[in-house]
Amino acid sequence: MKTFLHTGVCPVRDILNRLGSKWSILVLETLYENGTMRFNDIQRSLGDISQRMLTVTLRTLEEDGMLTRKIYAEVPPRVEYTLTDRGISFIPVLGEVVRWAAQNTDAILVSRFEKGKLGK
Repeated sequence: MKTFLHTGVCPVRDILNRLGSKWSILVLETLYENGTMRFNDIQRSLGDISQRMLTVTLRTLEEDGMLTRKIYAEVPPRVEYTLTDRGISFIPVLGEVVRWAAQNTDAILVSRFEKGKLGK
């Protein structure tokens, strides 16, 4: 039997945990669709993300090399975020997940309803 016990560093779990969050995916897609953006523009494009959650998400994506953060020495300081080549290379993978979700949403919702998890 093949097992998937977590013993030490598991790159798949680690990466999926960070990139699989709702906000990470939406930030990556927003930057891909709009190009370089400032913090407030990203927040406005997502609508319901808090300032703190956006800050944490941007820092995480920057740590992972998915985007760059450029600070301009101005008053007030201007900060811009741009996808890196690594971030751009993830977009086709993300697109496949989105495509799969769109194709299967109705069937999944029916399954949830049948199991009593939806509609109560």
